[in-house]
Amino acid sequence: MKNRIRNKIGRTLCVISILLIASLLSACGKKENPQEEPDPGILLGFSQIGSESAWRVGNTNDIMKKAEEYKISLMFEDAKQKQENQIAAIRRFIAYKVDVIAFSPIVEDGWDNVLLEAKNAGIPVILVDRDISTEEEGLTTCLIGADFYQEGVKAGEYLIRKADSLGLDRVNIVEITGTVNSTPMRQRQAGFADAIAGDERMHVLESIDGDFIKSRGAECMKMFLEEYGDEIDVVYSHNDEMTLGAIPVIEEAGLVPGKDIVVISIDGGQDAIDVLKQGKINCIVECTPRLGKEVMETVIRLKNGETVEKTIHPDEAVFSDEQDLTKLGPRGY
Repeated sequence: MKNRIRNKIGRTLCVISILLIASLLSACGKKENPQEEPDPGILLGFSQIGSESAWRVGNTNDIMKKAEEYKISLMFEDAKQKQENQIAAIRRFIAYKVDVIAFSPIVEDGWDNVLLEAKNAGIPVILVDRDISTEEEGLTTCLIGADFYQEGVKAGEYLIRKADSLGLDRVNIVEITGTVNSTPMRQRQAGFADAIAGDERMHVLESIDGDFIKSRGAECMKMFLEEYGDEIDVVYSHNDEMTLGAIPVIEEAGLVPGKDIVVISIDGGQDAIDVLKQGKINCIVECTPRLGKEVMETVIRLKNGETVEKTIHPDEAVFSDEQDLTKLGPRGY
């Protein structure tokens, strides 16, 4: 009896051993594809600006989700809207010897020293969503994000079409800009200005910094209404959060947003799209926060020593009262 039990156990162990060997041989025989089967040892350090908007939260969530999908370890830091926090985070990434650093710069200037430290440490740096201003060569490898200049152009082109449809002879515009010296603020303003420059009807009365924050959008709109009142024909806002802050202020002044004042926004989050469908916003130029896939695939290529494109832009749309918006599905952020 004992011999039969021992023989049975022996046969079972033999089968298990064969299966283990076959599994190992199969794994060794697989061809590696870095995009499909990334190295689980890759470590990415990512510094986010903060959580000031639905767009930013959506961007963070997408980065985290895609890092998990691509099996990339993520060191995440929230800068809470302070450049000094981002600089400190980048230095921690360098000390920790991450494989790649990615960050969304709060402003364009003031990065040379810390990025030179990363370069000297041999760590490639990816800019996400926003660019920087520097005269140093090779501090960053690429920029992954929207074409902010074209977003401004699209907003201006919509306004010209809207003015034509309304038969306006003069268009008085107030502009709520994003954070001063940030890439989206500069480029969205420049693109819009260039788009309307050849139209003599267009007059920008004033531009005020709203810092991409809802409460600041409300404050800016109050200042505009106190100064210009019903002279205002258009509000051009650099993001949805500021737009959503401005709309109640317009209503409190006894005006109808979307009719008495044309409202143009940028981003395309769900809350703003809902208001667009209500007719209180006339146009939203999309700026997608879903950049995680591009970031992770670029991280893998850099880890493998491959070259990457200097600028990677996602495809983006325009949503406006010129379209049938009933078919526009959930935004997911």
